[in-house]
Amino acid sequence: MSGSTKTMGVVTVGALVVVTGYTAVLGSNGWLWFGWVVLGLVTIGMITSSGN
Repeated sequence: MSGSTKTMGVVTVGALVVVTGYTAVLGSNGWLWFGWVVLGLVTIGMITSSGN
């Protein structure tokens, strides 16, 4: 796994923590969760492509 892929993984996990905290404190925001899902899919795509 390259450095940029690891960084993207850390950012994705960090974003999950932030979005979960936001949801717990202020209530759910669909756009935040949508953004996190997109970020997660991009990260999975990077991990998959770096494995080839």
